[in-house]
Amino acid sequence: MDDIANEMGISKKTIYQHFKNKTELVEACTMHRCDFITNGINCIRGLHNNPIEELYDIKGFVLSNLKDEKSSPYYQLQKYYPKVHVALRSKIYQQMDSCILENLKRGVEEGFFRKDIDVDVISKFYFYGMMELKNGDVFPPHQYSMPYLMEVFLDYYVRGIATEKGLLILNSIINSKQ
Repeated sequence: MDDIANEMGISKKTIYQHFKNKTELVEACTMHRCDFITNGINCIRGLHNNPIEELYDIKGFVLSNLKDEKSSPYYQLQKYYPKVHVALRSKIYQQMDSCILENLKRGVEEGFFRKDIDVDVISKFYFYGMMELKNGDVFPPHQYSMPYLMEVFLDYYVRGIATEKGLLILNSIINSKQ
């Protein structure tokens, strides 16, 4: 709290006029950041790009907001603020679930994703797979960068559900980065 007060040029007493304790401050900041990212994702969804481009645009937006952090604040929350972590995970799931379900359904309708996929199951695979990328025990940050993990995961995910039409889009995206 001293560091925050010093950085803001205010007293700790001023901070405590707005937040009862450090946990409440952490929760407010965490939920605010989550809302910011959710709003950005919704703006990307509003562009109505094809579902594969949309996934890659969302990945780029999320990465640009992670600022290449070497440690995962998400797992720090789990360790030091478990109640905030549970609330954040629930909020992320609620917001991502509808986003991914809609993306999958649209992908199937437009012929980018296979018709035989179970969109409910695949959306859960996506959510829990993406969340586990932040697990430093599984993917140590000194060994794997988040941009690399997200790129590999998204390639793996899309290849598993894409039609030939979808693979053409995926390969075009990948080739445009080289």
